[in-house]
Amino acid sequence: MAAEVDRENQAQSWWSDAVFYQVYPRSFADSDGDGVGDLDGLTARLEYLQQLGVDGIWINPVTVSPMADHGYDVANPRDIDPLFGGMAAFERLVAAAHQRGIKVTMDVVPNHTSSQHPWFQAALAAGPGTDARDRYFFRDGRGPDGSLPPNNWESVFGGPAWTRVTERDGNPGQWYLHLFDAEQPDLNWDNPEVFDDFEKTLRFWLERGVDGFRIDVAHGMAKPAGLPDAADEAKILRHTDDDPRFNRPQVHAIHRDIRAVIDDYPGAVTVGEVWVQDNTRWAEYVRPDELHLGFNFRLTRTEFDATDIHDAVQNSLAAAAIENATPTWTLANHDVGREVTRYGGGVTGLRRARAMALVMLALPGAVFLYNGQELGLPDVDLPDEALQDPTWKRSGHTERGRDGCRVPLPWSGDAPPFGFSTCADTWLPMPREWAALTVEKQRADPDSTWSFFRRALQLRKEHAQFDGNQIDWLPAPGDAVVFRRRGGLVCALNAGRRPTTLPAGELLMASGSLVDGQLPPDTAAWLV
Repeated sequence: MAAEVDRENQAQSWWSDAVFYQVYPRSFADSDGDGVGDLDGLTARLEYLQQLGVDGIWINPVTVSPMADHGYDVANPRDIDPLFGGMAAFERLVAAAHQRGIKVTMDVVPNHTSSQHPWFQAALAAGPGTDARDRYFFRDGRGPDGSLPPNNWESVFGGPAWTRVTERDGNPGQWYLHLFDAEQPDLNWDNPEVFDDFEKTLRFWLERGVDGFRIDVAHGMAKPAGLPDAADEAKILRHTDDDPRFNRPQVHAIHRDIRAVIDDYPGAVTVGEVWVQDNTRWAEYVRPDELHLGFNFRLTRTEFDATDIHDAVQNSLAAAAIENATPTWTLANHDVGREVTRYGGGVTGLRRARAMALVMLALPGAVFLYNGQELGLPDVDLPDEALQDPTWKRSGHTERGRDGCRVPLPWSGDAPPFGFSTCADTWLPMPREWAALTVEKQRADPDSTWSFFRRALQLRKEHAQFDGNQIDWLPAPGDAVVFRRRGGLVCALNAGRRPTTLPAGELLMASGSLVDGQLPPDTAAWLV
């Protein structure tokens, strides 16, 4: 009964059908002319987000960091990095966002810290066998002289997951575990000090008005006892469900402890980055006493194909239904790249991206847009010398990493930096061809992608036909997808090569122009 009551409360929560706008702060807006976006730049653009119609923002990490992984290497989780304007800028942002009715959620990174974190520096100084080292995973190496890593694990970013340290006597010593970059040592969550400190971090931000958290690597934290070798080394780089480093049963006790803290702050929300494919195991993360929301990334891995899209949507709904949880939807983020490029690029990619946006926004649950998605931005093919993602270096310059989807937003003007900054040397270079995609141009054009998103969000918020937490699939040709929300909205997508007949109903909106009353290829429509 308690679980049923809790789910009923969730269904009425602000986040249960919210549109979140993901802000990659380095790339959103720069207020101080250093070429890197910051919090005051975001605050100055809140009117833009309010006009777009979003309910909340999710801000990628802005806490104190050496920026080896652009903020996901946290040196002080309870302060704002000066690069982004410091604590005063954050307080200005929260106050201004709330004044406009926009919720604020921020990234927290529980799996690891920066190697510059005071705890890790203390561990290096303390030496083997000390309490300071027990907060991390320090191990002796293998082989007669300890020169081999403790196990065969690889880093997600490429290369070994272990780095050997030099001890105080100047000799090679123990190794420490880092599933990501060498500057991101993994925390040992079996040590109670780790949760105690994380609780301090959660309460620190909640008491400063934050409305919730996106939890990085939410399926991580718990490691297998003894840190055994992976049986299949080929799978360990593929982040599959049988990857021994992630999705351990013990991680759920951690999430229950986190939820107990969050529940002290009514209305606060947690959304987890959960890279788990099996529906039953994924659903464990959104049980009533764990995460409120869990990212389901199937749409980010789906081709523009009717069968694939249908199956991804149905699978995501089925996964959430196991625990009667709220589904989440996203097409892009700072890790997976922009859908315009994934769907073929150019005019075709943009048409398909707009069509998929209507599909996503028609579905029940919470939606996450990635900054620049509302402008129809593609990935950028950056020169080698501009790349900064640690994946580029750690893969031996074989994997280009994620920088292409992190290029700063174009706001105005006809040449870089397009009003993003007063500094022409932005942290990633901006392509000159984005002159046609600026916010300034698109806000003035009723047929632009920005105007399209604004209209879609407005309709989604205003029309009762978007009510109901389930959908019904309707008959459709093999290259089309058609479903109805229980509130009455019908969404039709044509992923084929020929126009198709629209379902019955009054046209509410389409992602492109109809052709003789029919739905053309690469187009979606809403009907009531």
